[in-house]
Amino acid sequence: MPNLARALMFQGTGSDVGKSLLVAGLCRAFTRRGLKVRPFKPQNMSNNAAVTCEDGEIGRAQALQAKACGIPPSIHMNPILLKPESETGAQVIVQGEREATLKAVDYHALKPKLMQRVLESFHLTAAAADLVLIEGAGSAAEVNLRDGDIANMGFALAANIPVVLIADIDRGGVIASVVGTDMLLEAAERKLLAGYVINKFRGDATLFKSGLDIISKKTGLRSFGLVPFFADARLLPKEDAMALDGQEKQDGPADILIAVPRLSRIANFDDLDPLAAEPDVTVVIVEPGDVLPASADVILIPGSKATIADLKFLRDQGWDIDIAGHVRRGGMVVGLCGGYQMLGKKLSDPNGIEGAMGQVEGLGLLDVETVLSDDKALETISGVDIASGEKVHGYEMHLGLSEGPDRARPWITLNDGRMEGACSRAGNVMGSYLHGIFAADHFRHAFLANLRCGRAHDTAYEMRVEETLNALADHLEKHMDLNHLYDAARLVSKPE
Repeated sequence: MPNLARALMFQGTGSDVGKSLLVAGLCRAFTRRGLKVRPFKPQNMSNNAAVTCEDGEIGRAQALQAKACGIPPSIHMNPILLKPESETGAQVIVQGEREATLKAVDYHALKPKLMQRVLESFHLTAAAADLVLIEGAGSAAEVNLRDGDIANMGFALAANIPVVLIADIDRGGVIASVVGTDMLLEAAERKLLAGYVINKFRGDATLFKSGLDIISKKTGLRSFGLVPFFADARLLPKEDAMALDGQEKQDGPADILIAVPRLSRIANFDDLDPLAAEPDVTVVIVEPGDVLPASADVILIPGSKATIADLKFLRDQGWDIDIAGHVRRGGMVVGLCGGYQMLGKKLSDPNGIEGAMGQVEGLGLLDVETVLSDDKALETISGVDIASGEKVHGYEMHLGLSEGPDRARPWITLNDGRMEGACSRAGNVMGSYLHGIFAADHFRHAFLANLRCGRAHDTAYEMRVEETLNALADHLEKHMDLNHLYDAARLVSKPE
């Protein structure tokens, strides 16, 4: 007899309904019940990625879900990752490795050929699990994209997995979203529906009982829970750039102010989360057309999926002038990954990796030059901040190599002896390819203390993420029927 695992898929009635968060919370809740739980998402689209134990890349949400399970992330938890590079094209990551950059129409034609890779990863994930919790993408009822679908019902049918619909009541029209989704599905797809969850509820739950009755009467589906809005979700790493909208808190007179220009292809912006978690730090996301605040202590230029295009975008907003003025006043500028490349004197793309072949002038704040290449650095690394002596850890995820005189003043010494990053002669401009650097508590505290002498805050960021995941699991245990959810999960055969 083959070993068996259970599997259950969560699909949304729309985008941004809270699927990723609910799956993360359920991963932690069922893990605490003693099960070996694994997350899975057939196809994700995000420029916020994470490096896995195999030195591949997957969506940040699946890395958080793996953390909720208490395990390292794997490429097989998110076998297809799309990283948008333009309005119509994206880098296609298959089982952790970059395979191509395709226009949307070309990718649509490729999807049917990718299903076998998706199913392979799913069965490898299930082989190590008692329970696999699967997250869909966007809406279950995007019937115009149904042909060749591998993200939602196409995968559910191929793997014969039951589906729970997630609907967001906070945006309104929740009854229509559930009933309408049910109506738009084909008969075979509708047979897979096990029930639904209403998410982000606010107010008196008894007032929505009639709404639940209407949904159940119209669809015949059971409710697995009415989940109140979980305010502490803001404390967990974000994947979608929409999460940046309005997230910054108002700065007070004693706050350290960190200004971040919102690049058009901003990537790996969860680098900001540990800084924003500090009670005396305000992280301001500066929208296009707005001025970078002159009162900022630090201007942090984040990663980008299209560095050369975003450098032009930065200049189009006049932010290069704001940054130059900030440096003249002695302010600090930090560039991470693509932001690091922008700080140099030149960026060259001899092979047209990001589009047209050629060379552009950088911001000229670091004496380094970057050459983009096909070789992608994907690696988890650790080291020591040279200035403070504090340990750092994170990951590299970039195309290109940066070299020049300012590399003689590196930011970090890696554990293997390599020198990483660069600092200006004056010491107020620095850049590094290391993502996740600010998650190291002692380094982050030392960095902030250098900006504001005598600060006493010592937030433990990773511990706070763990505590928030536990609080989310408690929240779902209270407001969802986890026993019936587990019973709804279907047994799937594991490969021998």
